[in-house]
Amino acid sequence: MNSLKGKTVFITGASRGIGLAIGLRAARDGANIVVAAKSAVANPKLPGTIHTAAAEIEAAGGRALALQCDIRDEGEVRTAVASAVEHFGGIDILVNNASAIWLRGAADTPMKRYDLVHQVNARGTFLCSQACLPHLQKAANPHILMLSPPLDMSRKWFAPHVAYTMAKYGMSMCVLGMAEEFRSLGIAVNALWPRTVIATDALNMIPGVNRENARKPEIVADAAHAILTSPSRERTGGFLIDEEVLAHCGITDLSSYAVVPGQALLPDLFLD
Repeated sequence: MNSLKGKTVFITGASRGIGLAIGLRAARDGANIVVAAKSAVANPKLPGTIHTAAAEIEAAGGRALALQCDIRDEGEVRTAVASAVEHFGGIDILVNNASAIWLRGAADTPMKRYDLVHQVNARGTFLCSQACLPHLQKAANPHILMLSPPLDMSRKWFAPHVAYTMAKYGMSMCVLGMAEEFRSLGIAVNALWPRTVIATDALNMIPGVNRENARKPEIVADAAHAILTSPSRERTGGFLIDEEVLAHCGITDLSSYAVVPGQALLPDLFLD
């Protein structure tokens, strides 16, 4: 399998950035994309809404369904999943991309911010996976993909931003548990993480990081496509890195993914 034509892909946080890039890559195959995100009204400080994303996806060759959905809200998630199934007839793939970032230490983390990163990252991932499960069980080649890092219990990844690390690792722990729980169902559950920082709006949260030292979201989208078109019973429980996935596909020249070719690239968090 090398195409997502006719597949229905439910992507959280798909109004911009990596989520949108994954949707656009699938759209070029002729996939159905559910754009599930909070942004329904344009924000001058944060470009992209579910409606602009849906328009881009349809222009790229896919079918799109724009659904305003806050993944912290169980009712909204279950309504969005039901709407997707009603509109497209099922769900083949779930991409847990939505994420909240907060790179401060424990002393500088208000509980409101702690709650946000955990509700969006760990709880939202768990909830969306649970809500989509009955429909994924009916799919021919079902996948769940988390945009989360490999689990590394080194102190250096916790000390600078313990709340955020706990929340992102919560997503990865879902991979660890769900891959085994859903193995007999033939549902693949994997994590994907970029080797370098990616030029998204999240970069604005990382002091001293410039876009010219980053790669484009398309590198993650191409790696995700390779994972999501693989047989679900043959690859599950993996903590995959974009570069390594593409190398396995024979793609080793990654220069086209650089925002500024030739510039030094900064490694992403949680990777040595």
